[in-house]
Amino acid sequence: MSYGAEAWTLTKIEEQAVLITERKIFSRMYGPKYENGEMEKSDESRNIVKWIKEQRIGWLGHLERMEEDRMPKKIFTRQLEGTRRRGRPRKRWKEEVERDLQVLEVKRWRELVGDRKKWKDIFRQAKKPTVGCSANGRRRRRRRRRRRRRRRRRRRRRIVDELALSANPPQTIIKFWHSKWF
Repeated sequence: MSYGAEAWTLTKIEEQAVLITERKIFSRMYGPKYENGEMEKSDESRNIVKWIKEQRIGWLGHLERMEEDRMPKKIFTRQLEGTRRRGRPRKRWKEEVERDLQVLEVKRWRELVGDRKKWKDIFRQAKKPTVGCSANGRRRRRRRRRRRRRRRRRRRRRIVDELALSANPPQTIIKFWHSKWF
């Protein structure tokens, strides 16, 4: 199922499809134990998307250390000539790997690739359960949502204050004023 996974670029939909397939395979192998979530809790690092990302990082290191005359290195370093098609650009492998490295907070990765020990540490860091986990993204979205709610509430309060303090406030505004809604 994962042959050549280090060369894949996955969209969110494709990631979900791969995860669903993985879950189906494990539920077939382990039965109800896996379906109830017992196996997932015991070993959270068993996630194929994380594994694909770590394979990409490993392949990137291999490509960077490769000799210039090898075909994969030539393909990796050359720029294509011509114009692109119309519409949104397709995902590129290099951009995806760089995004994976950003999630790991790796800077100056081109310098680190030369040192195999440091690169191996980065590769091991990619194997940890937090990689590929969107917990940071969830926290960021949650904070953004809270900020939006606060802004909306402030706006509502301002409007209600203006209407309530006017000469003839509508009855609905008075009820709204006393509610716990805002």
